[in-house]
Amino acid sequence: MTAGQSLLLGLVLLSVFGCVSRPPLPPKAVELNNSGIRSLAEGDLEAAGASFTLALEYNPRFVEALSNLGLVELQRGNLTRAGQLLRRARRINPAVAQPHHGLGVLAEREGQPSQAARHYRAALAIDPGFIAARLNLARLLFEAGQLLHAKVEFEKLVRLDSESPVSHAGLAETLIRLGRHDEAETVIVEQAARFPDSAALQLLLARVELRRGAIEAAVSRLIKLTARRDVIGVSAFSWLAVAELARGRPRHAIGAAQRALALDKQASVARHALSVALERLGDPRANQWRPQATKPRE
Repeated sequence: MTAGQSLLLGLVLLSVFGCVSRPPLPPKAVELNNSGIRSLAEGDLEAAGASFTLALEYNPRFVEALSNLGLVELQRGNLTRAGQLLRRARRINPAVAQPHHGLGVLAEREGQPSQAARHYRAALAIDPGFIAARLNLARLLFEAGQLLHAKVEFEKLVRLDSESPVSHAGLAETLIRLGRHDEAETVIVEQAARFPDSAALQLLLARVELRRGAIEAAVSRLIKLTARRDVIGVSAFSWLAVAELARGRPRHAIGAAQRALALDKQASVARHALSVALERLGDPRANQWRPQATKPRE
C-alpha cells in the first residue's frame, strides 16, 4: 500500500497535558518529560532516554514518561525492554491510550499484525481521536485485504484530520483496490491539488494519468519520484515500468522494474511488469517473475 507503507508506525509521544497520571506530578518531572519529547523529535535518542529516565526518578509511576521511554527503546531496537516499559505503563493506568498504541507498534515490529490491531483498537476505545492508532489500524486492515473495514477507518481519519494527505491517499488507494476507480480518481485529483507536495498523492495521480492514457504526463511525474529510496521510490519505478510497457518499450520496462526490485524484491507491480516485458521479448524467465495471486479477506 503506497500511503500506508510510507508511514513510520506512528511513534507518537505523550505530554502530560490532559493526561491522568496520579498522584500530581512534580513540576521537574513534567519539565523533563517535555524535554525528552523535544529531544526525540530532533532524533536524539540518548538525550531523550536520559530525560525520560530522570523524570521517572521523580515519580516511577509517571505513565507518560514510561510510555515515552518505551518508544525510545523501540527505536533503539530493544524490543524486550520496550515491552516491559509499555506494559508497566498500561498496568499503572489502563485508561491512557498511548501505552496500548505503543504495544501495537511493538507487536508490528515482532511480526504480529493481528495482535497489533487489537492494541490499536484498545487505544481507540479510550481515545477515538488518536490519529496514529487509527492510521496504523487502517493500514493493517488494508494489508490484510480487509478493504471494506480499511475504507471505514480511512473515512474516519479524513473526518478527524482533513489536513492529512496520508489519510486521503490511504482512502483513495483502498477505493482503487475495491474497484471503485471513479470515486478514487475524484479523491486523488482534488487532494493532489490541495497537497502538491505529497509524494503519495503525486504517485496516485500518475496512476490516474496512466489509466486515462496520459502516458507522457505520468512518466514525467513518476521520474521525479524515483530519486527516493523508500516505498514511494519503489512504487514510482514499478509504475514507470508499467508506463514503459504502455509505450511499447519492454527493455526500458525491464530496467525500471529491476530498479524497483533492487529496493524491494517483493514489489508485486514491478514483478508483474518484468514478467510481461520478458514475455514480450520471448524470454523464458517470464514465468518466474509472475506474482503469486492472493485472495483478499473481508
